[in-house]
Amino acid sequence: MAGAKLTLEVFCWTLVGSVPLGLVVALGLMSRFKVVKGILRFYVWLMRGTPLLLQLIFVFYGLPILASWLILPRYEAALVAFILNYTAYFAEIFRGGLQSIDKGQYESARVLRLTYWQTIRKIIAPQVVKIVLPSIGNEIINLVKDSSLVYVIGLGDLLRAGNIATARDVTLVPLIMVGIIYLMMTAILTFILGKLENHYSYWK
Repeated sequence: MAGAKLTLEVFCWTLVGSVPLGLVVALGLMSRFKVVKGILRFYVWLMRGTPLLLQLIFVFYGLPILASWLILPRYEAALVAFILNYTAYFAEIFRGGLQSIDKGQYESARVLRLTYWQTIRKIIAPQVVKIVLPSIGNEIINLVKDSSLVYVIGLGDLLRAGNIATARDVTLVPLIMVGIIYLMMTAILTFILGKLENHYSYWK
């Protein structure tokens, strides 16, 4: 259970950091400034084109080689790697959702004398949320399982705790329990995401 607690912490903090950053990066990808757009495209390409495991190892072991002041504790290094990786994925999801909204809706909102933020909050955001929710749900489920990668830098997550117990007691029961806990986590998240999708289904 101590390992499960760490897994949930990595999961929650990654979501808290990557979802808003993903939205910011998505807006940047749609920016008129070519330099900003180019830098962000390279960042998204790099994060999506290399394994999360490699990024995790690079942040913890590689950054101190580049500069001594870039040494990060294991937990913080894991969060940095996870947030940077998932920000790129969420950015592409949000970008696709925003670009799927017809420009005529913005023009209609201006005719109705709605401000930009009123347009985003009352017209655009509900539609975008409905469009991107299934894709975001898939990434959230993947995040639960990807959190086991922190094992490689020595953090005592759920999988590491199961491996230690298996080696100590010479039995597969701890690994079976680990699988059950992961299934419970994903089942709860699937239920919550299903409720959210039903809530936004009135936008059909």
